[in-house]
Amino acid sequence: MKIPYGKQWILEEDIEKVTDILKSNYLTTGPAVKDFEKAFAEYVGAKYAIAVANGTAALHLAAKALGVQAGSDIITTPMSFAATSNCVLYNSGNPIFADITERGLIDPFEIEKNLTEKTEGIIPVHYMGLPSELEEISKIAKENNLFIIEDACHSIGAKYKKSSIGDCKFSDLAVFSFHPVKHITTGEGGIITTNNEELFSLLQDLRTHGITKDNSKFKTKHNEPWYQEMQHLGYNYRLTDIQAALGLSQLSKIDQFIKRRREIAAIYFEFFMDFEDSVETIPEREHEFHAYHLFVIKLKDSMKREELFNYLQKRGVYCQVHYIPIYWHPYYRELGFKEKLCPKTEDFYERIISLPMYPALTVEELDYVLSSLKKFFK
Repeated sequence: MKIPYGKQWILEEDIEKVTDILKSNYLTTGPAVKDFEKAFAEYVGAKYAIAVANGTAALHLAAKALGVQAGSDIITTPMSFAATSNCVLYNSGNPIFADITERGLIDPFEIEKNLTEKTEGIIPVHYMGLPSELEEISKIAKENNLFIIEDACHSIGAKYKKSSIGDCKFSDLAVFSFHPVKHITTGEGGIITTNNEELFSLLQDLRTHGITKDNSKFKTKHNEPWYQEMQHLGYNYRLTDIQAALGLSQLSKIDQFIKRRREIAAIYFEFFMDFEDSVETIPEREHEFHAYHLFVIKLKDSMKREELFNYLQKRGVYCQVHYIPIYWHPYYRELGFKEKLCPKTEDFYERIISLPMYPALTVEELDYVLSSLKKFFK
């Protein structure tokens, strides 16, 4: 038996929707992308959504649209995938890492500690599918005239104080990923949500080479029907209609997917009640709705982590560690970042393992994971 930590769930109806597009007149830049954007915006409660090639492209464009450039200091968390802070580097800005809480989320107190005159924005990450403390972070941003980009790549369907993650109640932009291990997939893909019409218009152009065909935006007057203008240095970050069709089909099942993830999480929580001397779990709080992209446990004895990892892998349970602190990577060390920068992050990293968590995980597979864990801890 081989059980990964995450996996897509593709059903026959998903395949049929993609096949319909392959038989249609549009494979890319067609109506399916607009339909997907509209449906996604409605689902999270935002006014606008801009579909792009992947979550990294979404982060890149979000940072560019909000003006990140040389000299910009952007505060974010080191407990994330490298793309979160890489988007700052792509735009020649400076990522500033703030330490985390014991739950793995960026600490608002640490954000305040890292504020300087050069700080222009904050990128909190809803790690695991658990919302960051958006109200506190939003207050800091407003008091200091900073923008907020929510890295919501883990958290489709999550909620914070009755606000859906992605509705941008507390932020300028929110970014999602549709990689196969995420809640829904388009193969590769991403989306940006916002309530700001100007940002929406700019992002639409940036994903398509910075070119507009909208004559109301033209900077020079032309009446030719073929005329278009490149007004920004943009990119080819478009999503195809093939991917959008899959995304639309997957989105129709998102509540079902999240329900199953939460059922699996409840089983894990009950199981680990018998092992509280060895393992700490990270449940949601009263004002949170956890979307459970990941189910992360913290080992009280960090020396046991590698032993557990290897033990599970030998039994075919392919767990993972999310994440190595970003600034530990050689590229970031070459930029001058050093160990001990964020001690809570480093301690967190040395204790965590992500267990299998995906809707297609069967009862038999989950029982096998639990029996393997039971044998290890006993």
